[in-house]
Amino acid sequence: MENKWKIHNKLLIFCAVFLSVFGLVMQYSASSYAAERQFSDEFYYVKKQAIALVFALVIMYSIKFINTQWLKKWRYAILAFSCVLLALVFVPKIGVENYGAKRWINLGFTTMQPSDVAKFALVIFIASCLDKKSSLTFKNMIPILLATAVICVLIMLEPNMSVTMCVGVVVIIMLFVGGCDYKHFLIMAVPLIAGVIALILIEPYRVKRLMAFIDPWASPLGEGYQLIQSYYALGSGGLFGLGLFNSRQKYLFLTFSESDFILSIVGEELGFVGLVAVLCVFMIITACGIKIARCADNRFDCYLACGITSVIAVQTLLNVAVISGSIPPTGIPLPFISNGGTSLVCFMAGIGVLENIGSKSQRSYLNHKIY
Repeated sequence: MENKWKIHNKLLIFCAVFLSVFGLVMQYSASSYAAERQFSDEFYYVKKQAIALVFALVIMYSIKFINTQWLKKWRYAILAFSCVLLALVFVPKIGVENYGAKRWINLGFTTMQPSDVAKFALVIFIASCLDKKSSLTFKNMIPILLATAVICVLIMLEPNMSVTMCVGVVVIIMLFVGGCDYKHFLIMAVPLIAGVIALILIEPYRVKRLMAFIDPWASPLGEGYQLIQSYYALGSGGLFGLGLFNSRQKYLFLTFSESDFILSIVGEELGFVGLVAVLCVFMIITACGIKIARCADNRFDCYLACGITSVIAVQTLLNVAVISGSIPPTGIPLPFISNGGTSLVCFMAGIGVLENIGSKSQRSYLNHKIY
């Protein structure tokens, strides 16, 4: 049993580090041409991501020595801090607007994306609420639903519907694991579905994206452009790909190729086989996270591990669905691989928490075995 725990923990860390390093390689391939033209430095994006990776590894290792109960104790402060960060994007000269969205905070030397922090802050808060209740009644869910509503409203105001969707699905998974009755899900489903429909209809660009999803070739140079270029990348990759660094879509055809659509470049260069291999690594991380959650020695750690694993799995699935045209196009980065320092640091920190919980469970098992 002891060896199995060690294997799971080491495999979890190895997979996360592997994906992060693989991400650097793919980011160079996807962005070198655009970076050379825009910044006269083909390594521009890779350098920034490499610095973020070093910082992320330090954070991941440091979290190993933190008692996870500290997160539970400071849950309100952590949640409030994430809400403040989300609100700061709307403050002039602090918030950074790009492509019509205010999703970043200017730190002077770099920018950060508060929604990445908010996802994990909400997971900590929900895990704490679930830990306090032996049974999950609708009354007990009110703090969870209120916190979720605040986070989602702030994210939607940026606007960022993709992250809002990710948060919503993660919350549903955690409530299900926490023992939420199916009747409560049905009660919540009606306003949620109505809200999603309303959010789509009140913003013309979302309606256009929905139409582009239904028939991208109806507007090949407009809303359907990005999805069509993703199709070209995936289609030309075939079974084994064009070869590493041989992408054609990266030559300014596929925008955001180093971030939201980097998996399209992976498919183009490494083919279907390469895509499956990458997704298998994500499956291993998810399986390790579930195992750690099941073996956690207390309820809070169990729910926390479940929430972190859900964020990784759900965001990965949403990214795959977007680049393959399975859901309407919306920007959401691929964990560990897409360009984005804040995202990388937060996900590696999440891996550190999972490893912490796994190590704690191992020590608890050994102590019980001895006594």
